[in-house]
Amino acid sequence: MTTSEKTVLRSPLGVLATATATHGTGRDEDIPLPRLPGFVESAFSPLAYEVSRQCLTERPGDGSRTAVALAALLGDTTTADLASRRMVSGKVHNPLLFMQATPNSVLGHTSREFGITGQMFSVSTLDDPVTELLAMADLLLEDPELDRVLVLGVELGGGERLAALYRELTADGDRPVPGLPASAGLAAAVLLGRPGAGATVTVRSADASGPGSGAPAGDRPGSIQGLFDLATAHRELLRDGGSRLLPRPAAFVLTAESEARNETSTHAHQ
Repeated sequence: MTTSEKTVLRSPLGVLATATATHGTGRDEDIPLPRLPGFVESAFSPLAYEVSRQCLTERPGDGSRTAVALAALLGDTTTADLASRRMVSGKVHNPLLFMQATPNSVLGHTSREFGITGQMFSVSTLDDPVTELLAMADLLLEDPELDRVLVLGVELGGGERLAALYRELTADGDRPVPGLPASAGLAAAVLLGRPGAGATVTVRSADASGPGSGAPAGDRPGSIQGLFDLATAHRELLRDGGSRLLPRPAAFVLTAESEARNETSTHAHQ
């Protein structure tokens, strides 16, 4: 089953908070790499923690009723490459590099900082991570012991080794290799809950056969651009209200609470 054939969300989700962070990409919004104790050299974990921190600080909640899911196509390739180069050159193995090369390491750090004891997952997908993460949040929120799911994605730049991995993974397609500088990193996070539980914006699946369905032309494999699009739409809706369509492989519609109430009222009187 392809992404566009999936029934992604069985019911709407409430968007509680969103956050994005970029480093070394050349964008105007780039930030200095945040310091994160125990994590060195790579932008992966500092950026993942930064967007998580922004969401969890903006909307504090019960950590025992919060789950976390992280999407990254290849994980922390910067650290993995550094560990490999050290080993090949005969240098002493650094256990810190092994630890931080595991994506779940930064999730463990985040859970400790914010008292999160719900489920934690790391996923890898060539498809749009938004689709996988929202579907996972939808499933997790079926659990009555959970109220919130923090989903986030991280994407790193890289050199020839990373480019070779992309070419191998997409050998049957024509999607391009990421053009990010080797030290660059992008991260985005969305804190989700059930509609009406303090959320002023909801997200639901759009008609898969309607406008915007299908993979965007030239999209990178595993690109987290969809999470940036979602965060941008969320900010616009908080400011202006209304609805926004996200044209990803399985499209989603974001709707401000006031607009959703108007739609419900209109349908009720028809």
